[in-house]
Amino acid sequence: MGTTNSGHGALAGLDVFIGGPVQHTILPNGSAGHLQDAISTAIRTVRAADGNVFSAHAVEEFSAKTAAITPDQVSVRDYRWMRKCDVFVPVLPLLPDRTLHRTDATHVELGWATAMGRPVVLVTTQPFVESASHLLKGLHRIGAVHAIDFDEFTDSPGLLVTAVLEATRQQREAVGARISA
Repeated sequence: MGTTNSGHGALAGLDVFIGGPVQHTILPNGSAGHLQDAISTAIRTVRAADGNVFSAHAVEEFSAKTAAITPDQVSVRDYRWMRKCDVFVPVLPLLPDRTLHRTDATHVELGWATAMGRPVVLVTTQPFVESASHLLKGLHRIGAVHAIDFDEFTDSPGLLVTAVLEATRQQREAVGARISA
């Protein structure tokens, strides 16, 4: 379920699917703190700019309700969001050992986004860490992938709005949207 905004902020009229690790971040005391902070920041930033957010993290309350949702429901919901969204924003943090958090679902979603021609604004450490797959590192060769460094994003969340506007510029111009930068 998304959140509809009717304001006139920089992202008004845009559907933004924010993704990232869920299943492999569930800890006995809740979700991984740094991941929850980053995704919460992304959600707040997009909403503050009047973008419409689709987020499993928000719907599942950062893993508090994940067990109550079936794989069928998650697959159908996330695929529908990908078909509807204007841009996909996966947040891919690092573990303390400086490897990427495991996130099978987010990588499936990256495939969907690329296959559907959705622009991607990837929030992860730049340059990519060694543990990132070749497919992730080379995704920009087949899709419209913009990257924001994870630490720069956490220091300056407004970078996300700028990146989403840039990633969606051509489609906004093509449909005559009056969304200002």
